[in-house]
Amino acid sequence: MSPLALVGLLPLVFLGLFFAWPVASIVGLGLTSTSRPGSAVLDVLTDSETLRLVGFTLGQAAAATVIAVLAGMPLAFVLARCKLPGIGLLRVAVVVPFVLPTVVVGLAFRVLMPAGGVAPIVLANAFFNIAVVARTVGGLWAHTDRRGEEAARALGASRWRAFVSVVLPAIAPAILSAAAVAFLFCATSFGVVLMLGGGQYRTLETEIYLRTVELFDLPGAAALSMLQVTTVVAVLIIGAVTRRRKETALGMRRHREIARRPVGGEWVVVGVASAVVVALTVPVVSLVARSLSNGFAGYVALAGHGDQATLQVSGLDAVWNSVRAASDATVLAMLLGVLSAVVLSQLSRSGALIGEVFDLALMLPLGVSAVTLGFGYLVALGSLPLDLRASPLLVPFAQALVITPLVVRTVLPVLRAVDERLRQAAGTLGAGRLRVWREIDLGLAGRALVAAAGFGYVVALGEFGATSFLARPDAPTLPVVIATLIARPGELNNDMAYAACVVLMLVTVAAVAAIEGFRASSVGEF
Repeated sequence: MSPLALVGLLPLVFLGLFFAWPVASIVGLGLTSTSRPGSAVLDVLTDSETLRLVGFTLGQAAAATVIAVLAGMPLAFVLARCKLPGIGLLRVAVVVPFVLPTVVVGLAFRVLMPAGGVAPIVLANAFFNIAVVARTVGGLWAHTDRRGEEAARALGASRWRAFVSVVLPAIAPAILSAAAVAFLFCATSFGVVLMLGGGQYRTLETEIYLRTVELFDLPGAAALSMLQVTTVVAVLIIGAVTRRRKETALGMRRHREIARRPVGGEWVVVGVASAVVVALTVPVVSLVARSLSNGFAGYVALAGHGDQATLQVSGLDAVWNSVRAASDATVLAMLLGVLSAVVLSQLSRSGALIGEVFDLALMLPLGVSAVTLGFGYLVALGSLPLDLRASPLLVPFAQALVITPLVVRTVLPVLRAVDERLRQAAGTLGAGRLRVWREIDLGLAGRALVAAAGFGYVVALGEFGATSFLARPDAPTLPVVIATLIARPGELNNDMAYAACVVLMLVTVAAVAAIEGFRASSVGEF
């Protein structure tokens, strides 16, 4: 077996054992749980209620994606083409919504729109994904040669026509890739829909949760999971194709060669981008104001168990549980993600189709229902020599599956952008393959590795979907505690929930600000 195959074996084994097998187990259980195998699945798929769920899921995801693209494009332009004071602060402001915990965003929009409904769901999902558009599109836009646009302008084209004719075709792969990823995140949104939709507005994700946890309708949940997985695979294929086209442009021009002070009508775009940033701060400010509506009572109460002992542990214990689980998940995800990125970077040079399949497989955990995965753990892992179903390791394992794709997407573009001639020169001077990787690849990708670890950590810290299902009542994480508090009556519980949200948010902002100092500014999507 080749060294490359050995490196890729560990991520594949983990993916098969802790993702493919549990999902296949729960789907198989649903398919065979009736006297006529598959009949319940057909009944669910042909039910008019399922069509309504699919329609609402795709409709709200499409609407949120459109808003995210329209709001993210001006930000992408400013990040890619403008040399302005405060760009570093803008990068932090753009990324923070993407890594905020879903329960935090859900409660923030609940403060702004207490009546709930479709509008807050769509706006909250768009709020999450503006960063995906801004950073993905901006990453390619920063490397497109400005001379083509300038030539069009010299030949008499207006600024708008030069953009449509020259710039837009060049950045179209990035726009399509960002839209595909944003649509995927919106279609599989769980915490936001659960907190803002109530029982009236449900998506496939929340319906799977309802059928599995409350109704114990495994055939129905399995059918919806199969439908969701099919949709996710289709979106991931689109995203993989457009991403491959996008990454071929990474070395076109360096950012500092094209960034300059805006001129003329470009200041209008800067103004629109500024308005978007202000809009992004509104939910955050509203949440902070709500947490202080009764002074610091909610923050002080985090040391206790809530009104009438709502929690089995204190809020501070929940913070420690979150820190410990996120740390374990980040270490595991970095190991899996870096190994996967190394394999994918090597396979991309040889043009092997297996690289595309491997990349697609790594992205699948982002789109499969966390409830399906959690129930699959309980069904499948009991047959292992060590019964892991009651193990505290399940939460870090599930969180690692969620953040490993983010690690890959952060590190892989950097490895692909490394000049092959540097490796060849090191090999010519007598360095072995391992030393070449350590001195060249790891040296150049070091900042991206730190950024990937930081992003992975804050995402794991706020992960809610899988954790809400797997965390034990005596060891909940902070997002699970927030959801528990907000679902119970009592003003103190509400104050504690909002205070805990602000604590999570402040940790996220601090982490993202620190990450920006290590981020590889010229490449990478996040």
